[in-house]
Amino acid sequence: MILNITSKQMEITEAIRRHVEERLAKLEKWQIHLINPHIVLSKESNEFVADANINTPNGALFASAKHIDMYSAINDLISKLEKQLNKAQHKGEARRSHSNLKDPSLSE
Repeated sequence: MILNITSKQMEITEAIRRHVEERLAKLEKWQIHLINPHIVLSKESNEFVADANINTPNGALFASAKHIDMYSAINDLISKLEKQLNKAQHKGEARRSHSNLKDPSLSE
């Protein structure tokens, strides 16, 4: 997997790069192929912002997190991405997706 990390107004250290890679490895448990993940890390006035844009075979994932600590912002970002992957993975199990609820012959 090729990971693109971009920074705005800050330097990407090896420790930050390793932390992002370790956290993204956590998403592999969902067994969905991540296509060209792009992480943008930036520093605003007094907080750090982490944005992610990841394509998957089922659609795109977008997330953004802000925190005064860069590592916490990255952790929050990965948590949001996990929630999106969980929702996409279990969408077919939702009550509204059952075909018998949509069958007009059952509502006689």
